[in-house]
Amino acid sequence: MRIGDERREALRHRVEYWRRRLNVRLRRVRVQQMTRKWGSCSTSGTVTLAADLEDQDKGFQDFVIVHELLHLRVPNHGRLYKALMTAHVPDWKRHEVRKQAG
Repeated sequence: MRIGDERREALRHRVEYWRRRLNVRLRRVRVQQMTRKWGSCSTSGTVTLAADLEDQDKGFQDFVIVHELLHLRVPNHGRLYKALMTAHVPDWKRHEVRKQAG
């Protein structure tokens, strides 16, 4: 296994950790090159993460992962969504200024 593969696998394990913690149904996780966002979530249950997220600190990775997984429950960025973000990633607002997280 190459170093990049190990980091990508670690990112997938982090997604699985948060999937269980948030109790959401996830169909698939993709890690690929993305130029404008750190992640996205489809209505069919696919979460796509930017490959360069692997290079970011764990706190920011958690922010992006939780951000996308919560969209499987709440499809917008309304009051409920923000309350859930605060409950799971209390300092999430400091991460928002970076490349947008879908």
